[in-house]
Amino acid sequence: MSSPYTIRWGILATGMIADLFVKDLILDPSTRNVSDVKHEVKAVASSSSADRAKQFIQDCKVPEGCAAYGSYEELVKDKNVDIVYVATPHSHHYQNTMLSLEAGKHVLCEKAFTTNAAQAKRLIETAKAKNLFLMEAVWTRFFPLSIQIRKFIEDGNLGAVHRVMADNSFGDDVETKYGTSHRMINMDLAGGCLLDLGIYSLTWLFQTLYHTLPPPSRQPPKVVSAITPYPSTGADEMTSMILTFPSAPGPAPAGTPDGSTHPAHGIALTNLRVATDPDGHNSARPAIRIQGTKGEIQVDGPAFRPRVWRFIAAKSDNEKGQGKPQVEEHVCDIPGQGMFWEADECARCVRDGRIESEGMGWVESVVIMEVMDEVRRQGGVVYPERIESLVYPLAL
Repeated sequence: MSSPYTIRWGILATGMIADLFVKDLILDPSTRNVSDVKHEVKAVASSSSADRAKQFIQDCKVPEGCAAYGSYEELVKDKNVDIVYVATPHSHHYQNTMLSLEAGKHVLCEKAFTTNAAQAKRLIETAKAKNLFLMEAVWTRFFPLSIQIRKFIEDGNLGAVHRVMADNSFGDDVETKYGTSHRMINMDLAGGCLLDLGIYSLTWLFQTLYHTLPPPSRQPPKVVSAITPYPSTGADEMTSMILTFPSAPGPAPAGTPDGSTHPAHGIALTNLRVATDPDGHNSARPAIRIQGTKGEIQVDGPAFRPRVWRFIAAKSDNEKGQGKPQVEEHVCDIPGQGMFWEADECARCVRDGRIESEGMGWVESVVIMEVMDEVRRQGGVVYPERIESLVYPLAL
């Protein structure tokens, strides 16, 4: 049996998401039945100080041999780093990812990928030109649960899929919890629920209605949306989106021309003031509903880290209400936070010389960014020019 491929990580930023990611990286891969790849954290950088980076390394219990830096520039120069995990706010993704790519490093960049589609396209162009791996860190896409659901749809078990509804909302006292400067509502950091929470609602629409089709059949959706701004800053506090996908999985209805496809609607919701799970006990289940002609898939929340899904088989008009319901429930345990699966994907891609992941490809990341651009345009949400700029380098 060959030795596992080891990929060496540099962690750019030391916030909460980086903490969760690193603690997953250092878990024994065998706990998730992985034996072909493993991870080492070789460097951590904080923009505030090297001491902060050292404290992060200590708090996360990173094994010895991890360097601590007080600047991102030092991190990307480290020869012991193969790939950089960009864990800064959305507003800084473009600059930080470009810094890493220009230094010759592969990159896993947190979602939302950038603040706009133009920035995402420029990053992809750079990665392609330098033959470097680049992926948006949509960790939920790599959960065994997500893979199971996509295969269930691809195998035709749901029939023709016509509608998907996904909600990822927090029920917060926004004024008390976030005030006027917290990153969640800070326009200078591309705050608002769309890029932070809505990306997960959109993820479920795209991975079920778009990604389950063969690449030549995938078409961008049309978008109708509404936004309610947070009065104190103008960031979106409530965003609702209806996406019409021109082509969706499954056969077209009887009577349609041969070779034609059927459309589907995706409804993506996100909100800071009301919650998908109001009591914290999942009493309001499910967070995601995927509806086809053969039944419905329900996924219990949270949308970003689900563990349970079920299939409810459709009955004919004559059978409805008769006998026992046909419900198959599946529980998918997560031996940690669940961020290691996207890291495993990065390792395998780099090992195999692939610069793009099939599971979260560049075209799809750009199309999702274009959807969010259009949602912001319709809702009148405009970020500061400097964080939407294509200029690099640019101090933020």
